[in-house]
Amino acid sequence: MGEKKRKTESEAKHYFMFERKNYKFMLIGVAFIALGFILMSGGGSDDPNVFNPEIYNWRRIRLAPALILIGFGIEVYAILLNPHKDKK
Repeated sequence: MGEKKRKTESEAKHYFMFERKNYKFMLIGVAFIALGFILMSGGGSDDPNVFNPEIYNWRRIRLAPALILIGFGIEVYAILLNPHKDKK
């Protein structure tokens, strides 16, 4: 009985859900999202009674949200990517 147990344990293979290519794209997507949030920060005023128009800067209104959406798109691509499709 001991031999049978060892044989089944050695035959059991552990596989990762994603491969190296998936993780690379995931890191790229996280970098885009982080960069978008960094670009979106700031623009506030130290005095709450004074309005600072820098909050409506092009970088905060257009560029940063676009980078975040691109990052989320890259994340979806990384999850759906099948690295075995290229191999034959």
